[in-house]
Amino acid sequence: MAEIELFATTVFGLEAVVSRELKQLGYTRQSIENGRVTFIADEAAICRANLWLRSAERLQLKIGEFTARDFGELFDQTRVLPWNEWLTADAAFPVRGKSVQSQLHSVPDCQSIVKKAIVEQMRESVNRRWFEETGPACGVEVSLLKDRVTLALDTSGRGLHKRGYRTLMGPAPLKETLAAGLIQLSFWNAERPLMDPFCGTGTIPIEAAMIGRNRAPGMGRSFAAEKWPRLPPALWDDARKEARDLATGELSFPLIGTDRDKAAIGLARQHAQNAGVAADVRLEQKDFQDFATGDQYGCIVVNPPYGERSGDLRDAQNLYREMGSTLRPLETWSVYILTSCPDLERLYGRHANRRRKLYNGRIECTYYQFHGLHPPRKQPTG
Repeated sequence: MAEIELFATTVFGLEAVVSRELKQLGYTRQSIENGRVTFIADEAAICRANLWLRSAERLQLKIGEFTARDFGELFDQTRVLPWNEWLTADAAFPVRGKSVQSQLHSVPDCQSIVKKAIVEQMRESVNRRWFEETGPACGVEVSLLKDRVTLALDTSGRGLHKRGYRTLMGPAPLKETLAAGLIQLSFWNAERPLMDPFCGTGTIPIEAAMIGRNRAPGMGRSFAAEKWPRLPPALWDDARKEARDLATGELSFPLIGTDRDKAAIGLARQHAQNAGVAADVRLEQKDFQDFATGDQYGCIVVNPPYGERSGDLRDAQNLYREMGSTLRPLETWSVYILTSCPDLERLYGRHANRRRKLYNGRIECTYYQFHGLHPPRKQPTG
């Protein structure tokens, strides 16, 4: 099977997480840039990576990369790329683009030039003057950064955060991909308790349950590349069989999500059922004032109200003080808080062990990580 070059796009700050996910899939020939991880693999990787990537936004197939400072260069170098190896004569190939710090700064013009160049090459390869574009979707992505052009085909279709289980939204929803990233940046593993006292519609505990059970997040959806003739159905069948075989049984204890919003908890329960992890997640309507736990050495991963998209800023600040007074005494628990509040540590009453800049949608946030005591090592038996 021929080698191809792929890249997984991600929100700023999660590149290392996505890199680790790809290495776990066996794709170690990588390079990491801001917002994406490029890797070399075979065609089966399109199927496996789409099914398994938890924290990436999309998976794209790189067709070519070059420098272009005028429209003539953009047209000529786009036209000679091997589009006919992937696009059929009836393929629907809308062109989307972005341009950052490049001389070709007009995105609509760049999209139009790329489209014309692909059509011109396809005309020559299939000897046809007109294309109906009624066939499989093959979205073309054109990205310009400092005059460097990257052209790719979108293999995912809908964004990878659309797992299929979250059919109804609450206010200020957290993307599934970001939730998975938060969990993978924590100390949590399937042998430790996990709690989210502001769980909303349940995304964090549901994603944790899927990680704990090694369930491929893309098993409940389809992808654009499934309809590409270049990728035979057997590749997708094999990838899905592998995912089913690797999934494990129910967790030994439930992951806990609470929220004071009764409607949000109702949605969370439905989402857990849709995701197939209802038995692994305990979701309860409860105010944070009633927070309590008798477990040891667990993790709290939380995306509390910021006071920006929902609620009031002063209320959010009071909440962070309350979180500090309630959670600081839990010395054996590690606490992870995603918020846009730059004053979180003062309000919480403790300096974070680590901080990581992340984006929740377009909101610049910091992921504050407060480490608890390490659990004792298990003594060998026998």
